[in-house]
Amino acid sequence: MTAPSKTLERALIGAVLIFLFWLPLPVGSNRDWSVAVLIVVNCVLGIGWGIHSLRRNRQPGPTLRAALPMIALLLLCQLWVLVQWLAGITVDAGVTFQRLMLGCAYTVLFTVVVDLFRTRKRLSILLVTLVLSGTFQAFYGSVMTLSGVEWLLAGPKTSYLGDATGTFINRNHFAGYLEMALGCGIGLLLALRDERPFRWVYLVETLLGPKARLRLALILMMIALVMSHSRMGNTALFSSLLVVGGLFLVINKKHRLRNSLILASLIVIDVLVVSQYFGLERLVDRIADTQLADVVVDGETTARANELRVNVNAVAVPLARKHWLAGQGAGTFEVVMPQVAGEDIPLEFDHAHNDYLQFIIEYGVLGTLPLALFVLCGLYYAQRALWQRESAYRSGVGFGVSVGLVALLIHSFTDFNLQIPSNAATYVVLCAIGVITNNHYRERRQVPRE
Repeated sequence: MTAPSKTLERALIGAVLIFLFWLPLPVGSNRDWSVAVLIVVNCVLGIGWGIHSLRRNRQPGPTLRAALPMIALLLLCQLWVLVQWLAGITVDAGVTFQRLMLGCAYTVLFTVVVDLFRTRKRLSILLVTLVLSGTFQAFYGSVMTLSGVEWLLAGPKTSYLGDATGTFINRNHFAGYLEMALGCGIGLLLALRDERPFRWVYLVETLLGPKARLRLALILMMIALVMSHSRMGNTALFSSLLVVGGLFLVINKKHRLRNSLILASLIVIDVLVVSQYFGLERLVDRIADTQLADVVVDGETTARANELRVNVNAVAVPLARKHWLAGQGAGTFEVVMPQVAGEDIPLEFDHAHNDYLQFIIEYGVLGTLPLALFVLCGLYYAQRALWQRESAYRSGVGFGVSVGLVALLIHSFTDFNLQIPSNAATYVVLCAIGVITNNHYRERRQVPRE
């Protein structure tokens, strides 16, 4: 590779890392201007990657070759959204076009990440960046809540006061982001685990040695997740940990005791012991009591908050049945919901509190199926890496990616994390990491000839 190509590649890698850290900062990039920034940045990244690919003039690497079917699935979904827009299969052409541009940006991001971070060193840097981003979100959200200042980056919070939200408006989206960052951190912790025969002194080194900083980051994110008081966020993460962790322990018999202790410490020490001082009791109360607060409209109590969320999903089901094959246009839920909302839905909802339901309503089966297959492919690659018992690194990162992917899949039954640009983009990157983990290679050092 020539010097200009190396410089361009390093610049692209740096730009991707900075971009991933930036994504959650402007309220999850869930504003029109931040969506525009996301699209433009990915356009620039795509152009830069294209120029770099032409300059290096070589066949696609193993990670990109493995990801080609997944790229095709993403493009197939965007093709369907284009058909919706051109053929008028949408009730709001403007918002559907915006979703088309956003979907293309996700596709470019996935392609660039899969190709650029193809070596183990680069993959580790990518994981560290996501962990650092999650740690910053956790620290910022915890400090704001404990101090009583309650500010977002650009101004004071007006909702979810007393709950940690980081730089997000909604505590559930904050929790969703932490689920993915925690998955990356747990994957790194297991990837760097000691492969020597088990000794209690080695466990002490793990808890207090160089990896202690990573464990502190995980503890901080765990605390912030509890302080968010997101019931489904906490339930999804620990359900995912139990399911994927159980599978991991069954597969990896060689170091089962050490791995069991590491996973148990994440649940017992980091949450049950530490987090009880940071709102665990309130979270338990929220889970036990589904009747939390009344929704008040014009001075009158109309419905319980959780009942209202259930009502919205129940009322929205006929919208999914009405155009189940073609959908009603990407991004149009807010427009079509008033068609079926009655007096029992006194508030305006711009999203269904169920990602799967919203995707069917907007994209139909024709647009949703490629996205579902894309996620399953990412999970498949992560699971393949998890099963590679001869490589602690691959199996560890595969475990972490699986935890993050499964956690958000569970969370999506009651929230709309995948409608928030920062979380959707990070989820796409997590799928890319699954591919890279299973197909990456070590970069060999070039020894100069004498």
